[in-house]
Amino acid sequence: MVFTLLLRSLAEAIVPTAEAHCDTADGPAVIDGRRALEVGNINHALKWIQADADAELTEVFDKALAVRKLGAGAAEVADRLFLETLVRLHRMGEGVGFTGILPSGTEIDPIVVAADRATEIGDDREVLALVPAERREELHRRFEIMLGKKGFDVDDVGAGRDYVAAYVSFYKYAEGEDHAHDHHH
Repeated sequence: MVFTLLLRSLAEAIVPTAEAHCDTADGPAVIDGRRALEVGNINHALKWIQADADAELTEVFDKALAVRKLGAGAAEVADRLFLETLVRLHRMGEGVGFTGILPSGTEIDPIVVAADRATEIGDDREVLALVPAERREELHRRFEIMLGKKGFDVDDVGAGRDYVAAYVSFYKYAEGEDHAHDHHH
């Protein structure tokens, strides 16, 4: 266990980190992770990680569900371990390090807030107004692709991962990154 923690700390020191709203307690991965715990269906969370990490997340999920039955304190610890594992595995899939889940209310870049709102209401006008004119057509194209994948069945993990890949592509482009992160999921 100590060796594993030492390796993780070393990897986090070497692997680049970047802040993203998926690192926050209010972010979509954590929200879906909480939903998975509440309803007992890991598929709400699996879409956020690459398939090769399924076994690790599933193991932590199953243990978290068992430990949650031991009381509120145990549930809090189990939930935190599961959510941190989920976000760590998600961030690893993006090729960046994980330094913990930032607290609720953490300030988020206005472009990300606008992208969240666009995703929620299905209208990207607000986020388009925040990007340079030469980026708007491509951003809108990515938005439309993401919206087209949004209504997937939670038990179709492949479709969920397709949605998350389109979601990440839209958000990263909104934030100014030109690559699609198609390798992400």
